[in-house]
Amino acid sequence: VQLVESGGGLVQPGGSLRLSCAASGFTFSTSAMSWARQAPGKGLEGVSTIYSTGRTLYADSIKGRFTISRDNAKNTVYLQMNSLKPEDTAAYYCVTTIFSTTFRGQGTQVTVSS
Repeated sequence: VQLVESGGGLVQPGGSLRLSCAASGFTFSTSAMSWARQAPGKGLEGVSTIYSTGRTLYADSIKGRFTISRDNAKNTVYLQMNSLKPEDTAAYYCVTTIFSTTFRGQGTQVTVSS
């Protein structure tokens, strides 16, 4: 299983970023995919999940600002982040669980600052 995130960077408050996660090594189309984040000095926080059915879940802290989506033809999951706030600053990880084993990518850093 390989998960490779991209798309992070430095953005001003109120700005937008789109994160991508390219997946390989498992049957992507039937797997739930998630985004999680870890801010400096804090634990890992679940951000959003998209199931194979297309059903989505969002953490209250980002609801209405972030949108998760997937492209099964490209084995890629996305996180569109709008109206970013300084408290969204974190390393963002792509996560999936296969046969009770959780896999996580190397992460991409998102910094929201003026």
